[in-house]
Amino acid sequence: MPYEAIRLDIDASSHVATITLNRPDKLNSFTRAMHQELSAALSEVETSDARALVLTGAGRGFCAGQDLADLDFTPGAMTDLGELIEQHFNPLIRRLQTLPLPVIAAVNGTAAGAGANLALACDLVLAARSASFIQAFVKIGLVPDSGGTWFLPQRVGMARAMGLAITGDKLSAEKAESWGLIWQAVEDAELAAIAAKLAAQLAQQPTRAIAAIKQAMRAGATQTLDQQLDLERDLQRQLGASHDYAEGVQAFVEKRAPRFEGR
Repeated sequence: MPYEAIRLDIDASSHVATITLNRPDKLNSFTRAMHQELSAALSEVETSDARALVLTGAGRGFCAGQDLADLDFTPGAMTDLGELIEQHFNPLIRRLQTLPLPVIAAVNGTAAGAGANLALACDLVLAARSASFIQAFVKIGLVPDSGGTWFLPQRVGMARAMGLAITGDKLSAEKAESWGLIWQAVEDAELAAIAAKLAAQLAQQPTRAIAAIKQAMRAGATQTLDQQLDLERDLQRQLGASHDYAEGVQAFVEKRAPRFEGR
């Protein structure tokens, strides 16, 4: 389908898909149309031969969250934000978490509100040094959504998570890296190239195993040790019967680089 609010590129040689949020004049803030296009693009990625995905933003910002102008807000009237979240943001976050391939957020500028948590929903977050993360919800009388109240305490602890949520203060990319909120802060001019290189490397890895790693790591946040041990056993049993495990072992024996296929 043709896209206007996003761009989709799938590189057949590297098996890397790149989705660019493409409303730069609005700091790539979300509209319902953007949600629909992003959902369609993710479906296209899943049915393609892509084995890694980069999510980034056009222009000077990654994503400023929800475009309030798209809500048809009327002063004094009640707005059902729960419906918006249930129909669009929650399915998007769940989908990114469970995509069967590695997802890299390349945060090229401001990531605010749901835009910040969109980045945190990805598997690895790279950020330009000039980028920032802002839990801006409190500024308009709201609670962090799109997984913010789950991602933040999990990654930086309750004290820092509470501070970010209650103050709505800007967090620099470098501090986000030092706090463990993101994977890496990089020079602005190198962000796109580093993200592309990392995605290409991951696309050559056993992506079925990466999907299982995603599943296990996230389950571990809410399961007991016994439950997690059982899950690890079950996933290892499945992966032990995979093509990539056989190839990895054979390559090790033959002292050569493995040729993984994601199956």
